Amino acid sequence: MKIEHPYLMFLGDVPDALAAKTATGVVDWRKDWCTGQLRLPGCAADTGLPDISIAEAKEKGTKTMVVGAVNAGGRLPDHWVASIVEALDAGLDVASGLHVRLGSIPEIKEAADRNGCNLFDVRQNTETFATGKGTKRSGKRILAVGTDCSVGKKYTALAMDKAMNDRGYKSSFCATGQTGVLISGRGVALDAVIADFISGAAEWISPATGEDQWQIIEGQGSLFHPSFAGVTLGLLHGSQPDGFIVCHEPTRTTMRGVPTPLPTVQQVIDLTIQCGQLTNPDIRCIGIAVNTSALGEEEAKAYLAKVSEDHNGLPATDPVRFGMENVVDRVASEFGAP
Repeated sequence: MKIEHPYLMFLGDVPDALAAKTATGVVDWRKDWCTGQLRLPGCAADTGLPDISIAEAKEKGTKTMVVGAVNAGGRLPDHWVASIVEALDAGLDVASGLHVRLGSIPEIKEAADRNGCNLFDVRQNTETFATGKGTKRSGKRILAVGTDCSVGKKYTALAMDKAMNDRGYKSSFCATGQTGVLISGRGVALDAVIADFISGAAEWISPATGEDQWQIIEGQGSLFHPSFAGVTLGLLHGSQPDGFIVCHEPTRTTMRGVPTPLPTVQQVIDLTIQCGQLTNPDIRCIGIAVNTSALGEEEAKAYLAKVSEDHNGLPATDPVRFGMENVVDRVASEFGAP
């Protein structure tokens, strides 16, 4: 699919910042593609873009309104439909990362048809995937895994890809979620793939490459999350990572959306190795990425130092605050310089 930018980011009336992580992710990595944000009354998220109307977005040259919100089950609230129809009547295409197909809603389909506009369901795809085979393939891979959902796996993978390229490695980012696809222009939203084909889709996302090439794969869910562990395991088997980075948010006690206690970083390391050895016996942890946004800078530095000490000197960092250079150092020591 070819989604034209500039984008207008539609946040609806989401209840918190995490519920707008699609919009926030696109803004953080492709801000130059965005003209503004559209929020409904009661919206508790803010990407920092200017608040503009659909008419103002059109005047600014916007091509596509992106539904930049996420929710459990990927539903489209009924009261958002009017804004989407208004965007289509203004001549904008609409892209959505929700599970529901935009064209399945009669009012939206009719508006798209009468205005000749495109509807992009980023979580849907037209590829036919094989089942995963687990056969070793050439190239090197790094996967972001998490103690929970929404802890920074995408940001970690994007920051690691940038740091690897800056250091001279041949590296590419592999998107496995709707936001990553909007950022990179290629990928598959794995949570919309039929369960039998998740590992095969992960193999398709990260195919055989030259031995000196690295693929940095965006993680999904958590092996410990009762809702999403199935997607996480399929991605782990299909991506066959040589190294993985554990992503963590230190202020949580339970997993997002459920009362399940949060696992420890060490539990994630141990289970990822145990499960990942099925398709890559040499899998190893190469770093820990911590979202320290709730901590002051000195507190964050002290926390990262303690995390590293508690995990046998594994490099620990906040990808946004401090970059990924120490994890790239670990790659160089474990796998060699570029």
